[in-house]
Amino acid sequence: MIQAKHIQKHYGDLHVLKGVNLHIEKGEIVSIVGASGAGKTTLLHILGTLDKPQPDVMTQLLVNGEDVMKMNDKALSRFRNTNLGFIFQFHQLLPEFTALENVCIPAFIAGKSKSDTEKEAQHLLAYLGLSHRVSHKPGELSGGEQQRVAVARALINKPAVIFADEPSGNLDTASAENLHQLFFKLRDEFEQTFVIVTHNEEFANMADRKLVMSDGNIIR
Repeated sequence: MIQAKHIQKHYGDLHVLKGVNLHIEKGEIVSIVGASGAGKTTLLHILGTLDKPQPDVMTQLLVNGEDVMKMNDKALSRFRNTNLGFIFQFHQLLPEFTALENVCIPAFIAGKSKSDTEKEAQHLLAYLGLSHRVSHKPGELSGGEQQRVAVARALINKPAVIFADEPSGNLDTASAENLHQLFFKLRDEFEQTFVIVTHNEEFANMADRKLVMSDGNIIR
């Protein structure tokens, strides 16, 4: 599902990633842990095509069978929209839109029909226990409900891989535990691959594999 070789990243004189290699299988839930500044989020952004590694003849990045490093910006945006889903610590919902409208946005960008998209969005929100909240705006939802809307938005285009950056970091304990269990349920039912950066050791240990980063590389 994901093959990354010799991933490096510099920001000026700061060498953030120092030749990361990893292989993630379809349907795996992989957690990435490490101290702040270890390079976790930078790696997640590169694997999710939100950022690019340093150009190097040794570097390779295949996602869902596609060589994303050979794509131009337009092709990469299209690939990201239709193959990848993202969940962030701060849900990034648009405050002026309802839960239903927020979930629909990636599908509309992909050019899918309004009626089919709204039907799928309603199905996802119902699946996540939010059928009674479809018309509510983010400010009217609890933190846990907002994050579930963000999960539905990440799922709307049926992505092969979902990247999550501290997805439960802004939630209370009960909501965080519910979200963690939801990821495993989604993987089991829809066979999605999850790559999750987290400081939550309990959640990290639940994953199929836990990758530990230190000083810009995976140490185990």
